[in-house]
Amino acid sequence: MTSVEALMHRSEPGFPSAGSPRRADLRLLLFACLFLGVHVRALGQSHITWSDYGGGPDSAQYSALHEINRTNVGMLEIAWVFPTGDENRYFFNPIEVHGLTYVMAENNSIVALDAETGKEVWVHKPDPDTEIITNRGINYWESKDGRDRRLLFASNHFLQEIDARTGKQILSFGTNGRVDLKQGLGRDPRSFSLVQSTTPGRVFEDLLILGSATNEGYGSAPGDIRAFDVRTGKLAWIFHTIPHPGEVGYETWPPDAWKRVGGANCWGELSLDEDREIVYVPTASPKYNFYGADRLGADLFGDCLLALDARSGRLLWYFQMVHHDIWDYDNAAAPELLTVWHDGRKVDAVAQVAKTGFVWVFDRVTGKPLWPVEERAEPHSDMPGEETWPTQPFPLKPPPFARQAFTSSDLSPLISDPQELARFRQEIEAARNEGLYTPPSMRGTMQMPGNSGGANWGSAAADPADGSLYVVSMDLPCLLKLEREQTGRASAGESIEQQGHFIYESNCRSCHDADRKGLPPAIPSLVNIGTRQSRGELESIVRQGRGPMPGFARLAETDVQSLIAFLLNPSGAAALPSLPAESAASEVKSPVAPDSGTVRYLSGFGFMMTSTGVPPIAPPWSSLTAYDLNKGAIKWKIPLGEVPEMAAKGIRDTGFPFPKTGPVVTAGGLVFTATRDHKVRAYDVETGKVLWERRLDTGMQGIPSVYQAGGREFLVVCAAAPEMSDTASQGRIHGAYVAFALPGASK
Repeated sequence: MTSVEALMHRSEPGFPSAGSPRRADLRLLLFACLFLGVHVRALGQSHITWSDYGGGPDSAQYSALHEINRTNVGMLEIAWVFPTGDENRYFFNPIEVHGLTYVMAENNSIVALDAETGKEVWVHKPDPDTEIITNRGINYWESKDGRDRRLLFASNHFLQEIDARTGKQILSFGTNGRVDLKQGLGRDPRSFSLVQSTTPGRVFEDLLILGSATNEGYGSAPGDIRAFDVRTGKLAWIFHTIPHPGEVGYETWPPDAWKRVGGANCWGELSLDEDREIVYVPTASPKYNFYGADRLGADLFGDCLLALDARSGRLLWYFQMVHHDIWDYDNAAAPELLTVWHDGRKVDAVAQVAKTGFVWVFDRVTGKPLWPVEERAEPHSDMPGEETWPTQPFPLKPPPFARQAFTSSDLSPLISDPQELARFRQEIEAARNEGLYTPPSMRGTMQMPGNSGGANWGSAAADPADGSLYVVSMDLPCLLKLEREQTGRASAGESIEQQGHFIYESNCRSCHDADRKGLPPAIPSLVNIGTRQSRGELESIVRQGRGPMPGFARLAETDVQSLIAFLLNPSGAAALPSLPAESAASEVKSPVAPDSGTVRYLSGFGFMMTSTGVPPIAPPWSSLTAYDLNKGAIKWKIPLGEVPEMAAKGIRDTGFPFPKTGPVVTAGGLVFTATRDHKVRAYDVETGKVLWERRLDTGMQGIPSVYQAGGREFLVVCAAAPEMSDTASQGRIHGAYVAFALPGASK
């Protein structure tokens, strides 16, 4: 194995190697058909509930229920509606256990509903000062005798549990019912602005395995993977994604990088092979996202798929998809566990989709890629101190699901303003644009499918038995432009608004622009922000971050208050001139070695949007792609949703920007999606044809749920999404959980 191959993939000692392929003949093909048929029935028994986030431990987003199928899906009707009770956005994946459906509603309360009727059973209200909570779903655990049933989540960086029957907090867990997630990471907990992810973990026996969110800036928290005892809250094991001395991968970083560099975390979804006791962990980029002079090297285990022993945390194998990531090309979606027929034999595989648009498929046991992976030479960085890795891996099969290049010839014909079209053309042609791995630069770098494009959390689903994979993706070109970090301050004697203006220019302008108008819907406008957000909400967003925006925990309290004073009363800072463009940058202060002499550079996320709020690339802007991983081929690909205003003018098949929705596959031959264009849709798994759709009053995002209660099959969606994106400029949201079923009373 060459050094490059060893870097991409490694099976730890004592782990079996991949078997040799065998030639398929007619008898083997017949055996394959028989095997798949039996395997479908066996797996079907394990996917008849929706008792955990994403449907179950394997994150398949698959239901073996088939009462609702291709022949009758057109008869679906609303069975019940449960309003969220406030005007907040929600994208919670409901779970159903023992006749109760658990959702998140008014002020982030956890609510138990009767699964058949949607009637409220109990409510658990979080602390009034809750700033961050696990809000994409929740984990469930019960003892072997079923007497002890718990819901597990994190709030304000504390792991907590409540009784699934009553909603009461379990005070015997941890210390007075809480486990501090900022502890035990090898650094001063006060230096962390963000540790907990809003994505649930995975329950394995009596362990809860958790990833984390580590913010986006220099000096973020390390992305260690941890397992906690469900009953006591005690730490059971930890895997260091930024290795410590003596651990595998330590040499791929500068010495003692684990003490100061952050990220390489799993903020998205984990998947569990319960039979093999393996947890599959997709990791994100190291931090800072777009400049890595303080972390030269390949940076294992950033941008990897890890296979860990679920009981001990021992590394079994890994594969790194991006070496020395300076593009924010996270692996966020759940690894999908499937059984495929490959080279004349059945293979239990794991498929990982990524922001890059690639699908990576491996033998689930050994980590060996099912199809060849080619290391290709990539462009060098022209930034001071930066050293890009000389090559990057490209899977030769399956084909990518997202576009990976954006030139002026790809501009949308829907851009009607000649000046706007000319501006985009000029920006594209002036930028570095040398492919998927063009390094960020001060000149400007074109990035496609973008750091928020490709696949994201919740965006993959699979039929575990037949080798089918379904991916929701987005094409959102970005223009990265690095600028040197500025660390100065306003002059003494300036008003609080003027001091806040200076902080804004140094920390916020690179994304929100000097006029604070941002680039909706991707980057919210901050004009008149006081009419949409309270002071307390603004403080929370500044410190914790929201969506792609990082938090700024290292800003002093006086600086936070000055910044908010400026945002609420910008006219009070009229006397302070703007900083020159080259001075604008996000606040990033971290404990870099004092003798390193490292100069820091920063870039906004660079989302490119037209004046109509859609990407400048020709549509479709989002897609649903179906793969047959027995062949490594695309079965079909269709635009996902539409822009209602454009559809009203006859412009269709555009896809909806910023889908943030997860598909759900069923044994009824259907793929369900619920999108921000207000529509729930059912697609034929074989063709991608829309078989049914229903418009709701409010847009949707997140992952739908499918379960059976009272003898009926239910489809439940969370309809509480903003109209376009995660922006503070959205109007009021009249949210609800909506359940669909076929006509007729419960059996």
